[in-house]
Amino acid sequence: MQDWIFTAKNINKSYGSHKALADVDFGVRRGEVVGLLGDNGAGKSTLVKTISGVVIPDTVDYTVEGKPWTITSRADSEAAGIETIYQDSALCDNLSITRNIFMGRELTGPGGFLDHAKMRRTATEVIDAAVHISGVENPDKEVGKLSGGQKQAVAIARAIYFKSRILVLDEPTSALSVREIDRLLGYIVKLRNDGVSCVLVTHNLYHAWQVCDRFVVMNRGRKIADVEKADTSLEQITEYVTRH
Repeated sequence: MQDWIFTAKNINKSYGSHKALADVDFGVRRGEVVGLLGDNGAGKSTLVKTISGVVIPDTVDYTVEGKPWTITSRADSEAAGIETIYQDSALCDNLSITRNIFMGRELTGPGGFLDHAKMRRTATEVIDAAVHISGVENPDKEVGKLSGGQKQAVAIARAIYFKSRILVLDEPTSALSVREIDRLLGYIVKLRNDGVSCVLVTHNLYHAWQVCDRFVVMNRGRKIADVEKADTSLEQITEYVTRH
């Protein structure tokens, strides 16, 4: 029996006469990396926004750990254990690494005052333990002074600290250097080995092939393939994406 920790079935979303998603079923199993692939306009972004609580579909049936669930906001998605990291990392450049990790979920002490010392100490620990990246050792450093890869690392550290079941990475490699891409792909493998599931949304099929266990291919709002890596090839995946 497949160990699905999250499913979204019968997803439909229309904008006027345009069918952005049509009868899409999507699910994630425990400790797997799913590559969500497709060309521009395939429906990937709408699907990600749907499971992230940003877009409300016309129809959908969600389950989390096998139980019915409702997602109508980001808070609902986070409560389901889904953390989405967009291309820009959704970080505030003028705030420190610490404040970004705890943004919206700050730790407080007696009287409800922010516990800056505890947040700073915890930020240091989680970055050291989770991502092992140079350049972010000082938790007081402004995020705006970090490279693209370092920002991704901070966003991943935040997701790990808040114990997300599923980490959705939306085009994470597009603005990174070759070295940062290798490091990011390494993070994804480490997360999988630690039991965290990932959804990698990317145009780069070679990056997806390196780390993904399963591939879901979208085309014009429909799911046209859902295949295990062991049952396909990079050439076949490329054909799905380019010839449909």
